[in-house]
Amino acid sequence: MERLTAEFVKHTLDFIKPAKTSRDTLTEKDCYYIVLRDASNTDIEGIGECSYIAGLSIDNLEDYESQLALLCTKINDEGTADVDFDFDAYPSIEFGLEMAIMDLENGGKRLYFEESEFFSGDRGIAINGLVWMSSPTETIKQIDDLLAKDFKTLKLKVGANTLTEDLTVLKYIRSKYKADEVEIRLDANGAFTPENALGILKQLAEYDIHSIEQPIKAGQWEAMAELIKQSPIDIALDEELIGLSDPAEKEKMLKAIRPQFIIIKPSLLGGFGLSEEWMEIADDLLIPYWVTSALESNIGLNAIAQWVADLDLTRPQGLGTGKLYSNNVKSPLVIDAGFLQYNTDRDWDLEVIDL
Repeated sequence: MERLTAEFVKHTLDFIKPAKTSRDTLTEKDCYYIVLRDASNTDIEGIGECSYIAGLSIDNLEDYESQLALLCTKINDEGTADVDFDFDAYPSIEFGLEMAIMDLENGGKRLYFEESEFFSGDRGIAINGLVWMSSPTETIKQIDDLLAKDFKTLKLKVGANTLTEDLTVLKYIRSKYKADEVEIRLDANGAFTPENALGILKQLAEYDIHSIEQPIKAGQWEAMAELIKQSPIDIALDEELIGLSDPAEKEKMLKAIRPQFIIIKPSLLGGFGLSEEWMEIADDLLIPYWVTSALESNIGLNAIAQWVADLDLTRPQGLGTGKLYSNNVKSPLVIDAGFLQYNTDRDWDLEVIDL
């Protein structure tokens, strides 16, 4: 590549239905695309998505756009993406740039890794069906819809409704399907306290739960470690990973807490390279993991899916977010029978993001 140029484009994604968690309820979500071009062929664009989640990402959202503008200015001034920038403070921007570089290097075809059986459409990626918090009646409707589409793993958000309502939904699933037929994963998003978490987990465990993500808020290492020792449900760390950039600190946290699983979200952890650093540490400590998208549009979701395919991860992944938005980027990504597929008969259409 010769001299690079860069710009960024903002796009606000609109949820088809409000997305409720124990933290808040989302009706829209901003994302930004970094667009790189090579001066020798400006018709080819490398596109990367910067996706944060307000209240969860460590990125400073007050000056997010000004930092994106600063990064693009530096790239334009120096003609290279290898510029001095505080990526540790803006992991989603680091991931967006990493993605854009990979796309440009591979010809601007939304191809981020060597062509795989996923990219060629020959093999899908097993994913969990995502169930958002709502009334028990509406939640059960979501579950029925997913089970009718042959999902074998469900991920349910818990902790915002009453415990009775959450248990009603779990009882419904288990009245129809045993644990070896449908796997149930829960995500509490830190909704419980160290004082009440164990009692709640004991009640949830009656319904053969595979795991629960982040039952208490991050940063309480001692309390989380003690909960893991006593919990009848395996615990997965999610928010706990966010903001840790030093490898020694990552290892220290995992050794202190000793979770049964960790959840990898590249947008919140600084991209593929830093996510693989987490994986290497987890492998050394014999802690398994799976990958989850962080409400990206289809641009980011596609890159993450290709990465998962390249790593050949077999456990069902959390990549079922492509149908959340009414104005998503049109792409070859489709969901069929509990698998994320790349349909080569469909083309990318970037009109909605106005490049």
